[in-house]
Amino acid sequence: MKIRSAAVLGAGAVGAYFVYGLTGKEGIDFCVVASGERKERLEREGITIDDKKEVRTFRPAIRTPEEAKGVDLLMIAVKYTALDAALEDVREIVTPNTVVLSLLNGIDSEEKVGTVIDPSQIVYSLMRVSSERRTDAEGRSVVSFDPTIKWGVYLGEKGSSVKSERIEAIEELLAGTPCGAFFVEDIIKDQWAKYASNICYNLPQAVLNVPFGAYFDSEHVAFLRDRLFEEVYRVGAALGIEVEQPILGWNSCARTARFSTLQDLDAGRHTEIDMFTGVLMRKAAEAGVEVPFAEYTHHAIKAIEQKNDGMWRGEM
Repeated sequence: MKIRSAAVLGAGAVGAYFVYGLTGKEGIDFCVVASGERKERLEREGITIDDKKEVRTFRPAIRTPEEAKGVDLLMIAVKYTALDAALEDVREIVTPNTVVLSLLNGIDSEEKVGTVIDPSQIVYSLMRVSSERRTDAEGRSVVSFDPTIKWGVYLGEKGSSVKSERIEAIEELLAGTPCGAFFVEDIIKDQWAKYASNICYNLPQAVLNVPFGAYFDSEHVAFLRDRLFEEVYRVGAALGIEVEQPILGWNSCARTARFSTLQDLDAGRHTEIDMFTGVLMRKAAEAGVEVPFAEYTHHAIKAIEQKNDGMWRGEM
């Protein structure tokens, strides 16, 4: 099997990572999928990426879902809040020979994608890339990441510890690019480990508006982190999954680091809280597990979103 064409749906922090690696790669027909005003804007402005050495604007081909139909590899990189709306595009793009990666955080995006295509076409995956989206002085949206950090996409087949032919094809596609591809034997366990890490480290700092270093400076912030992990662990155990405790040492990130949920709140954007605690609460209810810390965190962040939306503007 060989991948000769690839498309990414969504050009945010994760999508831009593959734009950086695959735009202009010899022998690969690569495009970003968009339509309407978004397509016009991407064609007009391009995708600006800061790789810590220079800021460059990339101009990959921008195609509608109809134009991208039948691509060998579709990488879904929209935000969770946009996934439901993107499913019709996925249905349009995917044909029987298309391999699909759902690169969203969380543990249920493959389930959602599998409602509109044959689930067997999905290679399970997770992303590890330290990226940030910001607006520069000229008003451009800029995605920044450090390509020297050798992370990337982690791939595995659900229910199998064997590296498949299609995983080898994805590795071959990304070989020689700044985008890393890594095979893992138990992708579901790895997805849950990252999910736990996101809930434990993304969410308490977002509620409190504190940097990463607070987890090591304050026993109270650490307490919230640990209680959230216990709840993820109990839900995973009820589903037959042993969730590994995430270990982020004080030197694993900058002390000032603000992770994606807090970045969204800082920018006045809605977060992916439904993907994190929303899904956890649903699975906990199905399994009969109580998750009070997750429930509080969920509603606290939803309330911050309402405040950012101006619900109490003029009353504060």
